[in-house]
Amino acid sequence: MADTEVVGSAATPVPRLLRIAIPLERAAVVGIVLVLGLGALCGWLGYRVHLQQSAEQSRTLFLEAGKQGAINLTTIDYQRATADVQRILDSSTGTFRDEFAGRSDSLVTVVEQAQSKSSGTVTAAGVESMTADDALVLVALSVTTTNLGAAQQPPRYWRMRLTVTRVDDGAKVSKVDFVP
Repeated sequence: MADTEVVGSAATPVPRLLRIAIPLERAAVVGIVLVLGLGALCGWLGYRVHLQQSAEQSRTLFLEAGKQGAINLTTIDYQRATADVQRILDSSTGTFRDEFAGRSDSLVTVVEQAQSKSSGTVTAAGVESMTADDALVLVALSVTTTNLGAAQQPPRYWRMRLTVTRVDDGAKVSKVDFVP
């Protein structure tokens, strides 16, 4: 028996095509909602991946700048003391740079008079905390020193907490604290 629909007082048959079209409309709506939902999910996941990659790039930038800053601070040779001090100034910024620049001439004089050579090697380093513009980097170093009064001395182990600040496309040391 054919499907019928009551319209007014007479029963009229419902065309088969109409019965199929109603579920197709629902399926289309459900499909559109699913596509939009999946698109939003993919967009959100892509954004999260972008944020994670950006944070990892910043962490790497700050860590490398902190390690290099610590090496610069602990590697000074009396034969090139002026260039070594300039390298420290070039890798620093802010108050730290200003204060170091004010003492740099006397440091060069002392290093040259003592014929001192020191060489720092990073033994461990990590980012303690980080924001978009700066980070605290902990660096452990082994420092060997020779000077006019004492040839080869046993290595000394130092720990530093460096504040590294984003500057243009790079990062520079803006504060140094020695950790006991």
